[in-house]
Amino acid sequence: MKEIILITGAGGMVAQKLALLLQPKYDIRFLTRTPARNNEFQWDIAAGTIDENALSDVTHIIHLAGANISERKWTEQRKQEIILSRTNSARLILETLRRKDHKIKSFISASAVGFYDQHLTSAAIETDTKGTDFLSDVVFQWESEADLFLTEGVAERVVKLRSGVVLGPKGGALKKMQFPVKLGIGSALGTGKQFIPWIHIDDLCAIYTEAVVNPAIEGTYNAVAPEFCTNEQFIRTLAKTLQKPFFFPRIPAFLIRLLLGEAACIVLEGRKISADKIQREGFSFKYSNLSAAFDDLLKTKTVS
Repeated sequence: MKEIILITGAGGMVAQKLALLLQPKYDIRFLTRTPARNNEFQWDIAAGTIDENALSDVTHIIHLAGANISERKWTEQRKQEIILSRTNSARLILETLRRKDHKIKSFISASAVGFYDQHLTSAAIETDTKGTDFLSDVVFQWESEADLFLTEGVAERVVKLRSGVVLGPKGGALKKMQFPVKLGIGSALGTGKQFIPWIHIDDLCAIYTEAVVNPAIEGTYNAVAPEFCTNEQFIRTLAKTLQKPFFFPRIPAFLIRLLLGEAACIVLEGRKISADKIQREGFSFKYSNLSAAFDDLLKTKTVS
């Protein structure tokens, strides 16, 4: 009998790709606001309701749910949505499992490299202290909720994967980034010297899969490619792959701040993030450099 994996954030790019990888060996279920298939179950995070059938006999939970941080400006209301979509969703699952007295083998939570202080120059490792900005606070609260699954004895182990920009063949960040480049107006943002921690979706899903199958994977891991890449290098490589020019002056930071407000820090700040820890666990990246990732995602398929 197959073990059962429950995935939240069902509509996301990572959830759909990950499910395809896991389906041969596991039964997959999804939590979603609008279930449409037999393996989809309804929950309403704001209302605090969940179809408890989703959790019956579940052995692993992969928690990917969370409001998109770059979708719109960070009003105070939006900030609360970003935080609560992550924390309340995890708490709802935890409280339901505790009420059912059901224990799981692993709780694997998405997280983000926004945890780290963006102004330090050395490559961030998992034991580095958190930053002091909004994103750092979001990640801290997000991960604290995940840790409760372990401290309260609901999960045998907890894994938190701090990912960077996820590059996929359909939608997501890459679609937004390549739009101006395709128009021939690709340009670095701000100074262009800020680093972009990135990862190919295939590698990210492979890390999640490894977190499920390997009981030695426990705690926090940076889920980013091992190559360090600045914003200017990223856009320049993207333009080269698409055979488009890269000659425009950098887009001034003040214009980006006018457009995005406080959320401009997402694109104007960034630091090196170390992938050493996950590699020491024996994980090997399929796409360890940006050129190879772009060749796979852009030269052989269309981002739509």
